[in-house]
Amino acid sequence: MIGTPDNDNNFDGPMIFIIIGKGYESDTSEGVDLHVMLKAPDDDSAVREALNALAEEGFIEADLDQIGMLTEVPSEEPHASAYQGALDGEVSIIRFS
Repeated sequence: MIGTPDNDNNFDGPMIFIIIGKGYESDTSEGVDLHVMLKAPDDDSAVREALNALAEEGFIEADLDQIGMLTEVPSEEPHASAYQGALDGEVSIIRFS
């Protein structure tokens, strides 16, 4: 009998995801490079919540390129603040110019 399953969902800390992509605020815009950080139970939920947050911020389209789970607390800004926001239940959107 197996006591605990051995799979990728056995993470001891909070599941904080980072999603890297590009957001578009109009049909003619070049797009803005983005990092979205949030807490979610799985990657599908993280993508859904990220897209909803981007829509609320006025993005009409987004190309999400990568998703990963952070295993360490970032030490440099703006990611350190965004990580703390994600721990507090916020969806943190970092824009790059």
